[in-house]
Amino acid sequence: MRVDLVSEHASPLAAIGGVDAGGQNVHVAALAAGLARRGHEVVVHTRRESPDQPERVTAPDGYDVVHVAAGPDRVLPKDELLPHMHRFAAELRRSWAADPPDLVHAHFWMSGLASVAAAGHAGAGGVPVVQTFHALGSVKRRHQGAADTSPPHRIDLERGLCRDVTHVVATCTDEVFELRRLGLARDRASIVPCGVDTSVFTPRGPVAPRGGRPRLLVLGRLVERKGQDDAVRALAAVPDAELVVIGGPPAARLGTDPEVRRLRAVAAEAGVADRLVLTGAVARADVPAWVRSADVVLAVPWYEPFGITPLEAMACGRPVVATAVGGLQDTVVDGVTGDLVPPRDPDRLGAVLAALLADDDRRAAYGAAGVRRARSRYRWSRVVADTETVYRQVLARRRPVEVAR
Repeated sequence: MRVDLVSEHASPLAAIGGVDAGGQNVHVAALAAGLARRGHEVVVHTRRESPDQPERVTAPDGYDVVHVAAGPDRVLPKDELLPHMHRFAAELRRSWAADPPDLVHAHFWMSGLASVAAAGHAGAGGVPVVQTFHALGSVKRRHQGAADTSPPHRIDLERGLCRDVTHVVATCTDEVFELRRLGLARDRASIVPCGVDTSVFTPRGPVAPRGGRPRLLVLGRLVERKGQDDAVRALAAVPDAELVVIGGPPAARLGTDPEVRRLRAVAAEAGVADRLVLTGAVARADVPAWVRSADVVLAVPWYEPFGITPLEAMACGRPVVATAVGGLQDTVVDGVTGDLVPPRDPDRLGAVLAALLADDDRRAAYGAAGVRRARSRYRWSRVVADTETVYRQVLARRRPVEVAR
């Protein structure tokens, strides 16, 4: 099967940890690699962000990445990309008219717009488009209000995509409820979660250096909705622990980052500045060692479409404390693999962390249960196989039925 993945702002080759580089990049890279291992021809289309990027490159995992010329050859915030999607769609249309794939899988709403616009012109009857949103504008607007920088018509455009795409792959139960509100019929959605590489994220392996203090760890992009400031405030209730925050710019540029400065100010106000460690961006290969070094891994966003950090922590046998939002409600089993807490409640978070750090047996039980859950439900081989099943079902429904004569 020839499958083209479209991921306009999240390249599978990008470094992780920037403002717009995170879970979607990991998802697209792992899905492309997994499909290629299963014998499929896979091409990922992403926007060119540098004049030095070649038009087409073959990734080490056996799939091709096409850098599409759409807008300036530099990094742009994803909320500024919509005006360039007409050009992106035109380039896809040109490519697919000459060599159409069997199926297109669009990642994020703008990729969906470009894919739908292009796929209808590729071959007889067009090419089916499967959509994964990764995040929904309706949820973002609800939680961020006036601070939401999305294009003003995003929600209406996503509602249109629910009508126009062939099928939607949602990543969690909560997302399906949101899609139903946008008008998507129940039989046009399947749930396939994001995954974790259980051959890399394992309980045994290198461990990042640490001192004598208990270690709490937060991993992810440094954006306000991720809740790192709540984790900093909660540190006041755990006087012996340190909080390690991984993500953001390289360490040499931490001092100039606005979110870093804000977190440091929060720490100073809470009286915990001496126990806050900001590492900046770390290499993807080093992440498992950092996760293993933690006594507890935190994932405390205000809202979260899915969130892969809890999966990585569980796969490494680390207990998780997470906010009860979005996909985290699916992945973290409260009282089994970790504890769920309300979002934006640092007092409650601090109390839960203090109790968990004081209970060695419970942390060990959470860690063991997390490994079992990650390996049985969220390993990438299963996620890729489940995604492939959706593709085959979509293609089977579109195939004409032969009538006996």
